[in-house]
Amino acid sequence: MLKSMMAAGVALMVAQPGMTAGAADLSGVPLIERAKLFGNPSRTGGQLSPDGKWISFIAPRDGVLNVWLAPADRPDDAKAITAETTRPIRQSFWAPDSKSVLFINDKGGDENFLLYGVDVATGAQKALTPFEKTRVQIVGTSETIKDRILVGVNNRDPRWHDVYSLDLNTGKLTQVVQNDGYAGYLADDQLRLRMVAKARPDGGTDYYRMEGTTVEAKPVVQFGLDDSLTTTPLGFTVDGKTLYWMDSRGRDTAALMAQDVGSGQMTVVGESPKADVGGGLFNPKTGRVEAYSVNYLKRDYVPVGDAVKADLAFLKAQNKGEFAIGSRTDADDKWIVSFDPVTAPAATYVYDRKAKSLKQLYVSRPELADAPLVPMEPVEIKARDGLTLVSYLTKPRGVTGPVPLVLLVHGGPWARDGFGFNGYHQWLANRGYAVLSVNYRGSTGFGKNFISAGDLQWGRKMHDDLIDAVDWAVKSGVTTRDKVAIMGGSYGGYATLAGLTFTPDTFACGVDIVGPSNLFTLLKTIPPYWEAGKQQFYKRMGDPTTPAGQALLKERSPLTFVDKIKKPLLIGQGANDPRVNVAESDQIVEAMAAKNIPVTYVLFPDEGHGFARPVNNIAFNAVAENFLSPCLGGRAEPLGDTLAASTAQVKHGAEFVRGLAPGGAAASGQ
Repeated sequence: MLKSMMAAGVALMVAQPGMTAGAADLSGVPLIERAKLFGNPSRTGGQLSPDGKWISFIAPRDGVLNVWLAPADRPDDAKAITAETTRPIRQSFWAPDSKSVLFINDKGGDENFLLYGVDVATGAQKALTPFEKTRVQIVGTSETIKDRILVGVNNRDPRWHDVYSLDLNTGKLTQVVQNDGYAGYLADDQLRLRMVAKARPDGGTDYYRMEGTTVEAKPVVQFGLDDSLTTTPLGFTVDGKTLYWMDSRGRDTAALMAQDVGSGQMTVVGESPKADVGGGLFNPKTGRVEAYSVNYLKRDYVPVGDAVKADLAFLKAQNKGEFAIGSRTDADDKWIVSFDPVTAPAATYVYDRKAKSLKQLYVSRPELADAPLVPMEPVEIKARDGLTLVSYLTKPRGVTGPVPLVLLVHGGPWARDGFGFNGYHQWLANRGYAVLSVNYRGSTGFGKNFISAGDLQWGRKMHDDLIDAVDWAVKSGVTTRDKVAIMGGSYGGYATLAGLTFTPDTFACGVDIVGPSNLFTLLKTIPPYWEAGKQQFYKRMGDPTTPAGQALLKERSPLTFVDKIKKPLLIGQGANDPRVNVAESDQIVEAMAAKNIPVTYVLFPDEGHGFARPVNNIAFNAVAENFLSPCLGGRAEPLGDTLAASTAQVKHGAEFVRGLAPGGAAASGQ
């Protein structure tokens, strides 16, 4: 990919020594309003009911995302069936019997997600897990048992989820098993618990068979740390005779495997030498796999047999962009399919399999239909030790030479960036910046060896990959060395802090969103329900229970080197963040203030790990683009009244924000 790009003439644009990236000439390109990119979508999350009679989706009601319902044959006759007034609902799904729509929500970003149900016939809403400080998990659903599901709740012991049978009609919860130290359970279509996972001291996992509520003494599947993020059971066929796995044992990239439950024999269903199999399309009646997805540079569906081969070919031939298949009816006659063209807003359709036709259900963000959206380009970048870093580059419209660059780092770190419409890429490119997102080592989706290459490499080789990507961008003429900012959330926030402390001359400025500053205190305050994964954190980051691990964590913590910061820094944080405690941002801001190092710190008292409420997300991004403008030279939409509409508290650096606000008014804070 890189070689072909260079052959195509990119080399002609390579920055010469001493050249400085100038702001892109966007005089003829309209400014895309922040609210159009980061406000509520018009509609999202469309799903068909299993019986095919209804369509549900998530859309604003009085400015807050709620669940809506419409007859499948009259999708425009939709009505809101929930009435959340503050916290947006972001995930909903159908009960197997099609009699209710289920959704989860938390309070203020605390991630204590509870389960609720809304009766389709009466509109009555019921709290199905009516507990405090509890996080619900869906343990099992069935194609044949329609009125019950299995859920896990951690109200007895916050570390472990006890399994309950939930009667969807009455709301009655009946305990199936008390969990005294297991990472998770796997149920079959009869809602019987068949397997249970237990974390190992080495960071791996053991799986045990279950009979009733009895766990067998010896594990039937064992694997260590290397396979821990790339091997997991996906589920049983309806007849219970086959168990599908995503499995990297004895190989690098995870394959889709089918295990004969009786004999234990494993058969490869799908694989790729470059990427992990991402999941499958399973027949709603039989549970048998009909296709699987692979995502290297882009996602692709690969048929298994002929069951959906013609459907996938038809959808691909529409040339509407990458497509994703959502819900399927029990009769499997209708599908929900979304297309993402990148340079236009995504659209969702009802696909009629028999007629081979698509009927548009909605466009998620119709206000972007005429916006000057730009393409995204997948690129392969070589790290200094030879690893290939799958990355994604977006450039401002019409640029022919180097422009300022924002290195946008994904969180996790055990996650990945992918191809598709990205509001942050479009926003920053529209402001005049090239945007580069890098799947650094430790990112998932590219095999277990790529993940393991990031073990104990926070702030070292994982950070080197980001620096190597910047070097590539400079050599390729995308930008110049003096006009690069770093920005990201969660691990991306850590990478921002690491960039300004470990490599203080590399970046012109940084934007940290909910990023940890002290890895020791980060591990000390992880949520209790992450107990099963704790050893994996220790093995991949550093063990805080040993002197050597403590020394490593201190050495890799940006807080330790706060005096090295000499470039502008903006920090955003949610006060209720259960993953990266608010103290992570507080302590580095306090340390910078003690050394008279300037910093701007915006806190949201009603948010957690990221900003779910659009008014808050828009407010922070308003500050961020006005922060980046003097640093990189791009353009910015004025701050306006966005802070006043949000709950933002400027805890430090109010002078900077005061200079942006109308009439010199600053947000609340110091």
